[in-house]
Amino acid sequence: MERNSDKKHFWDKVNQWEEELLFLKSIIDKTELVETIKWGGPIYVYNKKNVIGIGGFKNYFAIWFLNGVFLKDEKKRLINAQEDKTKSMRQWRFTSKDEVNEKEVLEYILEAIENEKQGKVIKPAKKETIVSEFFQKEIDQNLDLAKAFQKFSPYKQYEFLEYIESAKQEKTKLSRTKKIIPMILDNVGLNDKYR
Repeated sequence: MERNSDKKHFWDKVNQWEEELLFLKSIIDKTELVETIKWGGPIYVYNKKNVIGIGGFKNYFAIWFLNGVFLKDEKKRLINAQEDKTKSMRQWRFTSKDEVNEKEVLEYILEAIENEKQGKVIKPAKKETIVSEFFQKEIDQNLDLAKAFQKFSPYKQYEFLEYIESAKQEKTKLSRTKKIIPMILDNVGLNDKYR
């Protein structure tokens, strides 16, 4: 049964690469990866873990390996699109269908699947724990606040503490502490309105 045959392909908006992307797709379909749509394009997963994605851009079409940093890349095909930002993703860019060597592409994909099976991922850097004396005083005096604060994820707890402690002056730390207490009691994260 042809999946997605009734749906328009997501890459139609960059339709100069439709034939090339269908060719890449036909190669990927020979593996055990399952196609899903994420971030507006096809992403292929193994065991619900993102392994590769494909897409067309203005000057090239590409396959990207979400944990490409672990690939041996003996043929030097992969690039890091954003050196300073991207830690693990790597792209393989093409400017024509003739550049796509099916055997090579399959080798890279199979290695990426194998890496996924072995659980090779870059763990995000652990953030230093922040201690706020101002906030600690409030928690020590207010059991409801302590309980409410514990309900937040570690990430959101960190955001609150960083907000207080990034202030330079004590009076600002105090005013920020006072500002976030009602938010915490109402179960509202510091940056929820932006999420």
